[in-house]
Amino acid sequence: MEDRLQMANGLIPQKIVSVHLQDSALKELKDQATNKPAHILQPSPKSAFEGEPDTGIMEHVGRDDPKVPGSEPTQGQGGASGSEPAGESDRGEGSADLCHLHLSSCHECLELENSTIESIRFASAEDIPDLPYDPSGTVEGVADAVGPEREGRRTNITGKAPNILLYVGSDSQEALDRFQQVRSALADCVDPDSYILYHLSGQSALRDPWSDNCVLLVIATRESVSKDLYQKFMAYLSQGGKVLGLSSSFTFAGLQLTSKGALQETVQNLVFSKADQSQVKLSVLSSGCTYEEGPGEQLSLGKLQGHLENEDKDRLIVQVPFGTRGGEAVLCQVHLELPPSSSTVQTEEDFNLLKCSNIRRYEVLKEILTTLGLSCDMKQVPALTPLHLLLAAEEMRDPLMQWLEKCVDAGGVIKSSKLSLKFVPSYTSEIEVTPTSLPVVTDMMAFSSENFNLEIYRQNLQTKQLGKVILFAEVTSTTMNLLDGLMFEMPQEMGLIAIAVRQTQGKGRGRNAWLSPEGCAISTLLVSIPLRSPLGQRIPFVQHLMSLAVVEAVKSIPGYQDINLRVKWPNDIYYSNLMKLGGVLVNSTLMGETFYILIGCGFNVTNSNPTICINDLITEYNKEHGAQLEPLRADCLIARTVTVMENLISTFQDEGPNGVLPLYYKHWVHSAQQVRLGSAEGPKVWIVGLDDSGFLQVHQEDGQVVTVHPDGNSFDMLRNLIIPKQQ
Repeated sequence: MEDRLQMANGLIPQKIVSVHLQDSALKELKDQATNKPAHILQPSPKSAFEGEPDTGIMEHVGRDDPKVPGSEPTQGQGGASGSEPAGESDRGEGSADLCHLHLSSCHECLELENSTIESIRFASAEDIPDLPYDPSGTVEGVADAVGPEREGRRTNITGKAPNILLYVGSDSQEALDRFQQVRSALADCVDPDSYILYHLSGQSALRDPWSDNCVLLVIATRESVSKDLYQKFMAYLSQGGKVLGLSSSFTFAGLQLTSKGALQETVQNLVFSKADQSQVKLSVLSSGCTYEEGPGEQLSLGKLQGHLENEDKDRLIVQVPFGTRGGEAVLCQVHLELPPSSSTVQTEEDFNLLKCSNIRRYEVLKEILTTLGLSCDMKQVPALTPLHLLLAAEEMRDPLMQWLEKCVDAGGVIKSSKLSLKFVPSYTSEIEVTPTSLPVVTDMMAFSSENFNLEIYRQNLQTKQLGKVILFAEVTSTTMNLLDGLMFEMPQEMGLIAIAVRQTQGKGRGRNAWLSPEGCAISTLLVSIPLRSPLGQRIPFVQHLMSLAVVEAVKSIPGYQDINLRVKWPNDIYYSNLMKLGGVLVNSTLMGETFYILIGCGFNVTNSNPTICINDLITEYNKEHGAQLEPLRADCLIARTVTVMENLISTFQDEGPNGVLPLYYKHWVHSAQQVRLGSAEGPKVWIVGLDDSGFLQVHQEDGQVVTVHPDGNSFDMLRNLIIPKQQ
C-alpha cells in the first residue's frame, strides 16, 4: 500500500505482510539483528479478530457536540490541495536502535506513484510486520480527462491536481536536458497552484493509464514516434485530449513535415496570429522543418498559426482540431522552449535578437497554452514566515517552557537532520527564515492571524493528548519537516501538530507534488503507537483512519451529515466518487518499542480550484435542499479531524480492525465497484472490503474472495490489480 520504504543500512524492501509477533520472537530478533543479512518474511496466520462487526459502534465518534464553534463564514481566500515525496528521516546521533520506516501515502494527488512493495523482513533492531500499498484511483469509465468549466477554468473530473505530461523521447542525457528545458519554460507560464509537470517515459506511456489525469501532453522530441506510442497519443486526442508539439516529428491529419536545411537552428522572423486574429511579430529559433499539406489534403486548421516573414511564408505553427470530442493540437517548429541563453544559440547577434523577443516568446507560448485550456494566471510564490509556538491548553505552558529550557542549546536552537529551530520571544526582520533554519516565536500572547483562530481551534479540539502543542506557520516549505527535531524528544503527552496556511514544497507519495494554496487545511500530526498493539501490528491502517477522520470531522457536525464526502482507498478524500479534495501522507519511524508516526494531511476547505472544496459541497447542498448550512473553516476542521482520529485510534486498539471498518465502509466509494485483474482485458472482480493488513479484497466470478495488490503502475492503483504469488 505504501510506495516507498526506506531503511537503514542500505537494505532493499522485497515484500511486506502483517504478522503478529510474540515476545519470544521479538527477543530472538533483537539478539540476532546485528550484522546479519535480510530474510524474507513468510505470511503470518490471519488475525485473531473474529465475529461480526457492530455497524453502530463508531456512529458516536465526533457527534457529541450540538454546535460547532467556528463554523461561521470566513473572509479568507481560496487555495487548493495537491500531492509529494516524504523526506527521509536520517539517523540521529546516539540513536542506535532507530530504524527508519518511511511510508508515503497519497497520490494526489495527481499525481505519479511508484511501484508496489509487497513484503519485507530485515535484520535491524526490530522486525517490522506491516505496510501494504497506497493506491490512487481515477473514476472508472471516464473517457475525458477534463471536466466541465467552473469559474471560467477547466477542471479535472478525476479530482486530482491536473497533470501536464512531457514526452521527450528515449532515455538519454540529451532527453533529460530537453525535459528540464521544456519543464522550465512551461513552469514560467502556467499557474503553479493548478498544475504539476511530470516526465512521461515511453514505457509508462504504453503501460499506464496516464490519459485519465492529463490536461496537456507535450511532445518534444525529434525522434520518430513508434507505432504503438503514436496510437496511444492519437487515442488521447480522440478522447478530447490536448497536445502541444515542440519541434517534434509528431504530425497527423494530413500534415507533413518538410526539412529545410537553410532554416535549421537559425534565427528567423515569425508572424504569429492569435485566436482573436491579432498578430505578434518576433524573432524565433527555427528547428529547420516546416508544415505542409499532404498531396490532395485540404486541412481545417484553427486560428492559431505562425509563418515566417519570407517569400514562401513557411508555416511553423499550426493549430489542428481532431475528432468530435474537442481534441486538438498546436504543433510548432520553433524552439519556444529554449531561452536565448541556450547553447543552441551560437552568435551574439542571434542572442540579442532572441533576447529582445523573449517577452513575446512567452506571450506566444501563453497564448498557445491558454487556447489549449490551461490557466496562465501567474501567482508569486510567497516568502516563508516564522513559526509560532501555540498551546491548545494553557495549563501546558509551564511544563512546555521548562522542557524547552533543557533541550535548546546556548543559542536557543534545536537542530535535526532536516532543519534548525531557533526559539525566540519575538520576531524581527533581521532574523533569517529559510527552509532549513526557522525562528519559532514563543510569545503566544502576541500571536494573531487572519487565517488561523486559536480560540476556534481550542473549542473544537476535544482530545486527551493529540494536537495540544502547535507549530503554526502562515507559509512554510512543508509541514512534514517541522516536527523532525522535536518528535523523539518532546514528551508524548504534549501532542505535537504542525499547521500551515500554505506550503511551497508540499509532499505526497513517491515523487508526487502536493499543491497547497491558501484555503487548504494543511497539518502534520505526531502520533505514537506501541509496536506490540493491534494498530502497531497494522500500521498501514493509520492512513485509512486519518482519511476517515477527515470525512467524519465534517459529517459528524449536526446538519452536515448528508454532505457527500467520501473516503477512497487507501488515503484519499473525495467528493462522491468524482473528484478528489484531499489526501494523507504517512511517514513512520520505529524506535525501540514505539512507532513515531507523522501523518501529513491536506484537504480543500475554502478553495475551489484546481479541483473542488468542502465549502463548494456545502453551497451546492444549500441550493439543492434550501438549507442554510454555514461554510466551514480550516482551523475548525483540523481540530475536529484530530479529535476524531484520537477516538478512532482508541477504538482500533480496543477492538482491532472490526471496530472501525463498519464506519469506514459506510463512507468509502468502492462498495461493489468492478475492477479488472492484470490488464484492461483481464477477468472482472468486485471489491468487497479490506483484509487484516489493509489490502483490498475482491469477489471473483467463481465466488472466491481473494486479496489483490496493485501492479505498480504510477497513475491509478485500482487498474491492473494482481493476485500476489503464494510463497
